[in-house]
Amino acid sequence: MLNKRLLRLVQLSAVGFTGYYVGQNKDRFANILNEHTVIINGNVLKKMPGLPVFGTVSAAAPYVESGADRISQIMKYGFPGLDNVRSYDDYVLSYDRRTRVPHWVFEHLTKAHVEKNDEVDRSKCDFKPDESIHPFFRSLNSDYKGSGFDRGHMAAAGNHRLAQKHVDQTFYLTNMAPQVGEGFNRHAWNRLEKHVRKLTYNYNHVYCCTGPLYLPKRESDGKFYVKYQVIGANTVAVPTHFYKVVVGEAPNGSLDMEAYVMPNQKIPDETPVSAFMVPPETIEKAAGLLFFDKLQRSKLGKINGRKV
Repeated sequence: MLNKRLLRLVQLSAVGFTGYYVGQNKDRFANILNEHTVIINGNVLKKMPGLPVFGTVSAAAPYVESGADRISQIMKYGFPGLDNVRSYDDYVLSYDRRTRVPHWVFEHLTKAHVEKNDEVDRSKCDFKPDESIHPFFRSLNSDYKGSGFDRGHMAAAGNHRLAQKHVDQTFYLTNMAPQVGEGFNRHAWNRLEKHVRKLTYNYNHVYCCTGPLYLPKRESDGKFYVKYQVIGANTVAVPTHFYKVVVGEAPNGSLDMEAYVMPNQKIPDETPVSAFMVPPETIEKAAGLLFFDKLQRSKLGKINGRKV
């Protein structure tokens, strides 16, 4: 009995001493926890807003607009997936570490977001790698140099004109994918981006999800294969196609959806944007994602201009 009492006394003394020591050194412990670096597999990385230390979902300090959490506002109708999600001040993306391009990029637009702002200058922006991505999985500017492909924005720079910081962040290479320049990125894709911006004149809120696709193609042997080029030392994948799925919320609360797929190739200027409309479920099946899953399709007024 005496031995048990002595053991209990020792245990209580140890707990008390530990609490006293932590209390006396709380500032030291706080400094250790607040270090601005993290070590992963021997690599020292800077802690950035999107660095997922304890999981795959990470968040930057949210931009607060009209008292609402900006990130929650962007993702109002659900996440297409939860793989390596990274939030910036005015858009959210899921990064594919294998291909070095996004799975998807989500934006919420209003008329104010896309209107000309003299305080925002795109020419001041530089393409830059996102240092919150582990060095093994980053794309770099050198990957694109001499490749013949443009660094194509998924979240368009022209969609984020509320603040210079917002447009700056669209130039992270995590937001880029290799796109054919002449006839696509600078022309057909640009026309689609402008079309989405114009929707803000008809809808109070426009939610846009953009990303790459790698679609199969029948080869000479009659079989279907998924083939895509890679560029640079980091083998950045060149998507075969790109998609946009858009939901517009009208002043009366009604909701409409549009869905587009464009091949990553030169497209004749006379081709209308509407020629690339497809049923949204075909994109979901090809991408392995569910778009706007918090929104029942039966509540939509129109899909691709046709009544549901």
